[in-house]
Amino acid sequence: MSGMSFNRLIVVMLLIFLIEGTIMPWIIPPDFAGRIVPHFTFVFVMYAALYSGRHYGLLLGIAFGFLQDIVFFGHLMGVHAFVMGLISYFTGLLLERRRSTLLTALSIIGLGSIVYDSTVYFIYKVFRITNETYAWALLDYILPSLFLQLAFALACYVPARRMNENLAKQGLQEKDEE
Repeated sequence: MSGMSFNRLIVVMLLIFLIEGTIMPWIIPPDFAGRIVPHFTFVFVMYAALYSGRHYGLLLGIAFGFLQDIVFFGHLMGVHAFVMGLISYFTGLLLERRRSTLLTALSIIGLGSIVYDSTVYFIYKVFRITNETYAWALLDYILPSLFLQLAFALACYVPARRMNENLAKQGLQEKDEE
């Protein structure tokens, strides 16, 4: 892994994680406080999987998913790490050889967000942490949160793509030097 670019990506993702947990609860209107759940780090993990490769996506997904498990969701440790890592790995695997455009990236991030929240819901349902129906969860927080994730993904598309493509280029250069 290339040092400087990867370190910069980690710092940016930590800042996004802090914004997601500290500033966003103040910005989200009180009527939607429990309904809109920002997953901005997941969006950046998906960008890493799309533009840097599946291994970066997996590594970042597990690391930041576990950080979310520790800080925000203490019900079951490892659920978010597992789901975020798995989705980002498969995203990177499926789109490894393709060049992703803006529309492709937004579509994949949107689909990934729905799969992410749905998988977490079903894991919580299996362990009886939630008693709500999937239809309620879909309409109450999965779809409203999806729009916030897509707006964030659109807003940070260019910087995220540049940062991750530079990371991928540096990784290829290091492999060529070896």
